[in-house]
Amino acid sequence: MSNSTGKYWRFDVFQRVEHALLITSFTVLVITGLPQKFSSQPWAEFMIMAMGGIEVVRIIHRAAAVLLIAETMYHFGVLTYKVFVKRVSLTMLPSMQDAKDGIQALTYNLGVTKGAPRMGRYNFGEKVEYWAVIWGTLVMVITGFALWNPIATTYFLPGQFIPAAKAAHGGEALLAVLSIITWHFYNVHLKQFNRSMFTGYISHHEMAEEHALELEQIQKGQLPPPAHPDGLRRRQRIFVPLAAVMALITIVGLYFFITFEQTAITTVPRQTTDIYVPLTPAPDAPGG
Repeated sequence: MSNSTGKYWRFDVFQRVEHALLITSFTVLVITGLPQKFSSQPWAEFMIMAMGGIEVVRIIHRAAAVLLIAETMYHFGVLTYKVFVKRVSLTMLPSMQDAKDGIQALTYNLGVTKGAPRMGRYNFGEKVEYWAVIWGTLVMVITGFALWNPIATTYFLPGQFIPAAKAAHGGEALLAVLSIITWHFYNVHLKQFNRSMFTGYISHHEMAEEHALELEQIQKGQLPPPAHPDGLRRRQRIFVPLAAVMALITIVGLYFFITFEQTAITTVPRQTTDIYVPLTPAPDAPGG
C-alpha cells in the first residue's frame, strides 16, 4: 500500500482512465451545450459558428453524451463486480458519521473547535461530489433522451414534459459547471494539488489530513483481507455470464437511444430565398 517515499496507492489505472473519460465527455458537453442554452448571446453565436454551425455542434454534443453514458454503465459494472465478486465494502455510501464530520469540519474552519475530523477512505466532501455526479448524470440522461427523442417521448408523457425537460437539462448543466468550478477545482487543485487521480498515488501528508482513519488502518495492518480464491472463482463464474448479457442489453439500448429518432439533430433543409427584389417598371405593350 505504501513505499519508501511515503506515498500510498489510491487509484488503479482503470479508475484513472474512467476519470479521464469523464473529464473529456463533461468538457465537450459543456463547450457544446452552454452555447445552445444561451444561443441568443453573441459569445454563444460565435462559439457555434467557430465549431462549424449548429448541426455540427448538435452531433458533437450527442457523441459526448453517448461517451458519458457508456462510461457510466462501465462504472456501475465495475462497481457491481467489486461488491458482489471481490466483496469490497461500499465505502462511498453516506452515513451519519459523514454528517458529524461535516459539522466538525465547519466548526474547525470557523475556529470554534481545535481538532479536524479524522476520516476514512472517502471523506464527506468526496461523497457529496460522487453522489452529485450520479444524480446529475441521471437527470441529464433522462431529460437528454426526451430532448433527443421528443416525438417518442410524447407517446408516453404529456407534451409539457419536453419544455420541462429542456429547462431541467439546461439548469442541471449550469449547476454542474458551477459546482465543478467552485467546489471540485478548489478542493483538488487550489487548496492543494491532489495528483492521485493522475499518478495513482497520494502523499503521506494528504493521507494524514484527508484520510487519517484509513492511514491508521494501513499502518496497523488492519485493512480488510482479499477475498478467498475459491469463493472468488465461484462468484466469477456466476458474474461473468450475467455481466455479458447485461452488456449486450446495454449496447442494444444505447444503439436504440442513438438511432431511434433524429428529430432533434436534423434541421429544416436550407433554402435560398430572395428577401429583396427591386421593382422595375413593366415594358410598354407593343403598339401602346
